[in-house]
Amino acid sequence: MDSEDEYVMDDVDDEEEDDLGDEDYENFDLGMEPEPLSSAAQGSSRDDELDDFPYEVLSPELIVQHMVDCIKEVNTVVQIPPTATRILLNHFKWDKEKLMERYFDGNQEKLFSEAHIISPHRKAKSRPKMNTRSSTALANQEMLCEICLITMPQSYMTGLECGHRFCISCWNEYLTTKIMDEGMGQTISCAAHGCDILVDDATVMRLIQDSKVKLKYQHLITNSFVECHRLMKWCPAPDCKYAIRVQYVDAKPVTCACGHSFCFSCSEDWHDPVKCSWLKKWKKKCDDDSETSNWIAANTKECPKCHVTIEKDGGCNHMVCRNQNCKADFCWVCLGPWEPHGSSWYNCNRYDEEEAKAARDAQEKSRAALQRYLFYYNRYANHQQSLKFEHKLYAQVKLKMEEMQQHNMSWIEVQFLKKAVDVLCQCRTVLMYTYVFAFYLKKNNQSIMFEDNQKDLENATECLSEYLERDISADSLVDIKQKVQDKYRYCESRVNVLLQHVHEGYEKDFWEYNEVL
Repeated sequence: MDSEDEYVMDDVDDEEEDDLGDEDYENFDLGMEPEPLSSAAQGSSRDDELDDFPYEVLSPELIVQHMVDCIKEVNTVVQIPPTATRILLNHFKWDKEKLMERYFDGNQEKLFSEAHIISPHRKAKSRPKMNTRSSTALANQEMLCEICLITMPQSYMTGLECGHRFCISCWNEYLTTKIMDEGMGQTISCAAHGCDILVDDATVMRLIQDSKVKLKYQHLITNSFVECHRLMKWCPAPDCKYAIRVQYVDAKPVTCACGHSFCFSCSEDWHDPVKCSWLKKWKKKCDDDSETSNWIAANTKECPKCHVTIEKDGGCNHMVCRNQNCKADFCWVCLGPWEPHGSSWYNCNRYDEEEAKAARDAQEKSRAALQRYLFYYNRYANHQQSLKFEHKLYAQVKLKMEEMQQHNMSWIEVQFLKKAVDVLCQCRTVLMYTYVFAFYLKKNNQSIMFEDNQKDLENATECLSEYLERDISADSLVDIKQKVQDKYRYCESRVNVLLQHVHEGYEKDFWEYNEVL
């Protein structure tokens, strides 16, 4: 503790809070000190002419600036301390319109109570006036900290507007635990038992002594801001600190400053032509045990006594359950007890049409469903695996580009090779997701047209991939450029044809599905 004045929460602090000048907002940046960023990365904006989906890539500094601007905008109307405004905004998930509507509905006391803050208006009315001599005398009085049970001068005690006061050391330990161990930022309440008044940002930053804890708190605050904000999303790439801000929410591709592209709606890798809802359903299907269950249904039977699953591993139809508590003997064919087989009333060879049809249909249905799933999954996984291999082509192409530059070709002239790999990766990605789309698609005339487009794109993609991987070194430099450009341009045209057809189906609603979302 450097000085007593640093920790005294008297009328001086409250008076400063009421002054809503620019300095208050400048100091409200929570002391963010992100790593220096290039000018291109600090706030790049994109407005794709094709998709007409404008968005902005935000650095950590700009995220904080957006938060401060939002608080300023609201505070010009509500005229309360910035820290209280931020708590209110967080309570309404940073929906300014909703906050304004509630604030002016005439029941502000209820609003502040729901947000777990003391009404700033009530504070201003009830604040006592104290002269310097009275303040000094009060600071020298001793007080018991109810956490550590140590008596100390009141100048070493501090608290919130709820009136609960504890020593600086206990506050520091309490806040550190909440932030570092429990990951709490926005919702840290008073240290007093049963008190739900929230600790404001200024108090947290003033009482915490460890810079690492302060940094963690800053990150928790900004993270909550982005996650609550309807028009913002963190880039899902590992260790990326950027966020994307859009003007309206839609399932559109966005590209972060780190280079990662993803769907703004679901945060998955961009997955055109399949919709977010179907992709989510597909991933769940791939991850859960549903297909294992299909295999079990198609290749095993249940013990008729204990219902444990049994796989037949020999030619004999006399089955003995391996369950130690069962040991039932039964026939694999009819699932009846084995003992009557060979007796005068043995009827395993008597065909029961109704029973047999039901059993046969159930088994065939399971097998057909499994085969259909594996058909689409294997092709999905194949393009996924090929995409990983195609990314390795960049290194091979880079060497070829350097070789070309040594033969009097400029850097710009050899960029067609990188463009070809970019198109190849795009084709692989689109093809991968076409099999997800096709899995849920019901057969009709439009689906047949889609499969034809899919086949054409697949053939063109394999042709480009094979040329880049095997044949590129065999041709002259002039032939390479002509062939590569022809092949990747044809791939681009086939991608556009396929995607336009799928999007037309979405707009005109002529796609039919095997399942219901």
